[in-house]
Amino acid sequence: MCHKIFTESHQDQKNIFGKNNMKRFLFLICILIFPHLTNLNAIENKIEFKIDNEIITTIDIIKELNFLAALNPEILKLDKDKIFEVSKNSIIKEKIKMIEILKFTQKIELEDKYLKKLIKNSYMKINLGSEDEFLKHLAKYNLELNDFKKKITVEALWNQIILSKFNSKVNIDIEKIKNEIINDKNNKITKFNLSEIIFDIEENQNLNVKFDQIKNDISVNGFENAAMIHSISETANIGGKLGWINKNSINQKLNKKIADLNVGEFTKPMVIPGGFLIVKLNELKEVDRDMNIDKEIKKQITIKTDQQLNQFSNIYYNKIKKDIKIEKL
Repeated sequence: MCHKIFTESHQDQKNIFGKNNMKRFLFLICILIFPHLTNLNAIENKIEFKIDNEIITTIDIIKELNFLAALNPEILKLDKDKIFEVSKNSIIKEKIKMIEILKFTQKIELEDKYLKKLIKNSYMKINLGSEDEFLKHLAKYNLELNDFKKKITVEALWNQIILSKFNSKVNIDIEKIKNEIINDKNNKITKFNLSEIIFDIEENQNLNVKFDQIKNDISVNGFENAAMIHSISETANIGGKLGWINKNSINQKLNKKIADLNVGEFTKPMVIPGGFLIVKLNELKEVDRDMNIDKEIKKQITIKTDQQLNQFSNIYYNKIKKDIKIEKL
C-alpha cells in the first residue's frame, strides 16, 4: 500500500520541497498511518528545508505529522497532498514563532507548575481524563511527553510576547459587560458549541474564490479538517474547536449570524482584525445561569480579552512572516 503511494506521479506539485522530496514525504505519511510497517530508526534523517537558520529535518516532519494526528486524528482522513500541506504549514508556523521568541529569551522553557497546567488543559481538550491516559495516547503516535512539552512551551512563550506587546491595546468595555449581566433577569443562558476558521487572503486573491475553496474542503473533508488546512488561528491544530461559549460572550454582530444558523451550518466570512472569520454551530443548549455576578463579569472580561489578543497574535505573526526566508534544500 505504501509502495503504491510512494510511486504515484506528482508532476503538478508546486511546493517548497520539490518533486523528489515530495515522494519522500508521502513515504513518511505511510509511517504515520501504518507505523507497524516501518522501523522509524531505519529512516535516514535528512535536512528537508531551512527557515532562516532553522533546519527542518525528516524526523521533524514525522513528529509534526504525529503531533497533529494525536491532537486531531481526523487529519488522517485527508488525502496525502492535504496532509502534506497541513504539516508543512504547521511546522513553518512553529519555527517562525521560535525565531521570534529567541529574540526575547535564550531559554525555551517554562516553570514546571505552569507546564503541568498547560498539559492538563491540552489533554482535557481531547477528552482524556488523566496524564496517564494522555501518555498512552501519545505513545500511539510515537510521541513522548517531552515532545509535547516542547510544542506547548513554544506556544506559551509566544503568547507571553503577544501579551507584553498588545495587552495595553486591548479595549474592553467593562461597564457595558457589568450592565448586561446585572440587567439580565433570565435564569437560563444559551450556550453555543462552536468551531472557527480564521483565514487571510493574498494581496491579489479574491475573497469569494478563497471562500469557495474553503467550502469545497468543508464539503469533502469536514469542517475540522478544513480548519486544519486553512485556519491561521491557534485552534487550527484541534480542528478549529472553540468548545462551549456563552451567548453573552459573543458580540452582537456575530450573535445575529449564529442565530440564523441551524446546527451543523456555518456563517459566511466576516471581517475581523487580521483576517476573516467563519463560525460553525455544532450544538446549542440552555443551562442554569451562574448567579455569582462578580465571577461572571471576570469570566466575560477574560474571554473578550483572549479574543482580542488572538487577533493581535494573527496580525503580528503575518507581519513577521514576511521577513522570514524559507529555502528548499
